[in-house]
Amino acid sequence: MAAIQQPTPKAGKKPRARKHSFHLDMTPMVDLAFLLLTFFMLTTTFAKPRVMQLTMPVPDKKQPALVANKQAMTIVLGKNHQLHYYFGLYAPADPTVPVPTLQTTNFGPRGIRQALLARQSQQPKPVVLIKPGPQATYRDMVDILDEMNITDQQKYALTDLGDADRQLLEANKKQ
Repeated sequence: MAAIQQPTPKAGKKPRARKHSFHLDMTPMVDLAFLLLTFFMLTTTFAKPRVMQLTMPVPDKKQPALVANKQAMTIVLGKNHQLHYYFGLYAPADPTVPVPTLQTTNFGPRGIRQALLARQSQQPKPVVLIKPGPQATYRDMVDILDEMNITDQQKYALTDLGDADRQLLEANKKQ
């Protein structure tokens, strides 16, 4: 453990105050540190991964699920954490469906959450269509799914960004 080394006295000289050299053996302390480290690593509980439950519909190849125009709200995830949304569906081939007004917002406290809550108060059971744009990030997708849970949206779907939506985004950029 610890040892004090005594210097050997030299012959014929007057004895002086002795300087003792001290050597501490650190081996037991290192052993104890590794034992404690091993004990705490083996007895700790690691963080369990949190998983969001998704209920996926059964694919029906005969007829796709139809959403009523008055129930729909479409959210397009854009670049720089921006969101574009409009109420209803956009079908440029159908002349009876008007061109929707595209609005832009963000994930802030007065952003998409307020729009979702307003839509929920207007339409009791809205269907939210989430369409990630080409420059959307994974974080944007997680954030919008969190907003769906926070605002207690019962029906929402992740869909592809269609050509009609791309045209609507381009027309909005020009304005």
